[in-house]
Amino acid sequence: MLSAIRSLLFVLYMTVTVVPWALGVLLLSIFVRGNVIYWACAGWLKLVIWGAKVICGVKYRVTGMENVPSQADSKSAVVLLSKHLSTWETFAFPALMSHPLCYVFKRELLYIPFFGWAMSRMDMIHIDRSKRSQAWAKVAEQGKRLMGQGNWVIMFPEGTRAPRGGKGEYKAGGTRLAIAVGVPVVPIAVSSAKCWPRKSFLLKPGLIDVVIGKPIPSVGRQPDELMREVEHWIEAEMRRIDPEAYLSTPHAGDTAAAH
Repeated sequence: MLSAIRSLLFVLYMTVTVVPWALGVLLLSIFVRGNVIYWACAGWLKLVIWGAKVICGVKYRVTGMENVPSQADSKSAVVLLSKHLSTWETFAFPALMSHPLCYVFKRELLYIPFFGWAMSRMDMIHIDRSKRSQAWAKVAEQGKRLMGQGNWVIMFPEGTRAPRGGKGEYKAGGTRLAIAVGVPVVPIAVSSAKCWPRKSFLLKPGLIDVVIGKPIPSVGRQPDELMREVEHWIEAEMRRIDPEAYLSTPHAGDTAAAH
């Protein structure tokens, strides 16, 4: 009951803060674009992550931040490939990373009032999933341009949120992009579903682990083979940071799928 009350307060907090923040971003976008707008939007996401901690007791711990380029290294681009279990990591990554991130996401999100309107002012890659060949062409074109500016592209290889302890099909779009541009991929494991389950706004107090793996060079690799390496690392790391979620899931099956 207490978690439900705190979750309701958190949703109200997000609603109350996003409206003036989004209107401010829309007004600001008349005069400036680029990273100024990105960091203005990231400011609201920091508020959300802070609100989840204060209101709902959702804390987090980041391990491996040294595996991504430093803030001083503004021209080193990477493709981040993350496990996707919750809304939490979607909000948290821009709040945690020192570089602007470019999400690849379905364009329908742009139609969400206020939140989507502000997103439309950011330099992201929004695609029409019903047009796969055109979608990839846009990802490749925009990804090369943005990473040429030093931005990092972030993708969720499973495409959508997986249930806690579950695994979707890892698609090779992220590794394909990294190989095309010649930049490393960085795998990320995150145990967010312990506190914020998918398709739910009922948050539970706890500690979310975010583990950033070492960069994996993409030069000379094949997209599917490279993605299998990413998948193997992420799924093995998920079992380490959230073992309770995998008590009834045989490990051998995931290992075999990774090869």
